[in-house]
Amino acid sequence: MRNTKVTIEVWDLWIRLFHWGLVFAVLVSFYTTKTGGAPFLFPIEVHAQAGYLLLGLLTFRWLWGALGSVYARFSTFLYPPSKTVAYSKAVIKRQTSAYASHNPLGGWMVIVMLLSLSFQAVSGLFLSDDIFFQGPLYGLFGQDASSQLRTLHYFNSDLLLILIGLHFVALIAHRLLGEPLLAAMLSGTKHLPQQPLDARNESLNPATLRLRAIGILFIAAGVVLWLWF
Repeated sequence: MRNTKVTIEVWDLWIRLFHWGLVFAVLVSFYTTKTGGAPFLFPIEVHAQAGYLLLGLLTFRWLWGALGSVYARFSTFLYPPSKTVAYSKAVIKRQTSAYASHNPLGGWMVIVMLLSLSFQAVSGLFLSDDIFFQGPLYGLFGQDASSQLRTLHYFNSDLLLILIGLHFVALIAHRLLGEPLLAAMLSGTKHLPQQPLDARNESLNPATLRLRAIGILFIAAGVVLWLWF
């Protein structure tokens, strides 16, 4: 019998815009710190601007994870430890089931990466290079706290590189298993070998989701503008 794939709409437009905006902001952030920053005249200022963009994107994602579309909500793809361990064992045995949203391991990886990125963006608000840039919250808790945050900001950037590397490994692994996640994040559609375990109907109509997204965008933009100016 010929295998037929299940096609399912997973990632809404807002999640896709967030994802590729995040990729851009992270690339600029790392480029301006891990290289000389050319051709930017003042790399630290560009780095700070990328940080503000990152902060706005993350504000949107945290709120959209609570109020957004069904597959974007954290409640859809965060599983208890018992199910996560069971899925991990299934991965080792290569007996995994299909998931429309993130699988149990992928869901917790998303949270870890969002937390790490959030710390990076927020801690940057407390830093200064003593020449071109001073974060809007620099010195709020004293010089010692800013110095400690600078150290943590540096080490967390290395942690992020490790997490991004693991993300690429997962993309390759899923591609080899016949699940092209990159294509799904471009189109919003997944083509799965079987009915996903977490398949569910959207409880909110498009107009409600659109209004929520616009409202959250205003909140995220307001946070960034308040800190920037």
